[in-house]
Amino acid sequence: MTIWEAVAVFVAGLGAGTINTIVGSGTLITFPVLLAFGLPPVTANVSNTLGLVPGSLSGAIGYRRELAGQRRRLLRFGTTALIGGLGGAILLLALPSKAFDTIVPVLIALALILVIAQPKLAAALRARRERNGTTAHRDGGLALLAGLLLASAYGGYFGAAQGVLYLSLMGLLLNEDLQRINALKNVLAAIVNGVAAIFFLFVATFDWTAVALIAVGSTLGGQVGAKVGRRLPPTALRAVIVIVGLLAIVQLLLK
Repeated sequence: MTIWEAVAVFVAGLGAGTINTIVGSGTLITFPVLLAFGLPPVTANVSNTLGLVPGSLSGAIGYRRELAGQRRRLLRFGTTALIGGLGGAILLLALPSKAFDTIVPVLIALALILVIAQPKLAAALRARRERNGTTAHRDGGLALLAGLLLASAYGGYFGAAQGVLYLSLMGLLLNEDLQRINALKNVLAAIVNGVAAIFFLFVATFDWTAVALIAVGSTLGGQVGAKVGRRLPPTALRAVIVIVGLLAIVQLLLK
């Protein structure tokens, strides 16, 4: 890797760490750069996952204030994310990439629809519960756990727009502020990247130079993303989610 290629990978890691903390989809920045510099797809994917772990942790730490009072959720959701992330990592080495190429853009599109419609859908669900005299499950119930399990499996497999999936699911099924949901998303992404990374260390090929450059860049980016993301009002944050998600769909369809 030349000095300019190293700089490009570092900058890509910085951008990925920033956008991952705000919404997700940082993989769509780093993964194409690694491919452009000659890494095989699976090696690039594994190196990218390993490199983004410190960035995920950095973003979660940057959002620690919004995690107050969510310990119980973190334990439940974190366990689910760990299981799903490990399953996705195993699938990466067991299945051809074509298995997910068609379904992923559809999943992201559905997630974006949920993000856009979330305020009205949440209000409709509240009104329905009031009419029926029922209350919402504090942690989203089994429906949310099932959704998080599938989203985490996808994250362990590839991870592009994983954050969009998390935000749409939790935004619909949790009665919480979007910033607090974003804090949860960052922790779940850190868990998925972490468990996938540990698995890959023992069974997959990776490029240590790329891993180190992305790790340093994404760690700095995580702190930048936390400062920017928590200042965005809900409407602006939702707009960022939609824009990033649409870009992810375009890139995945054109790859």
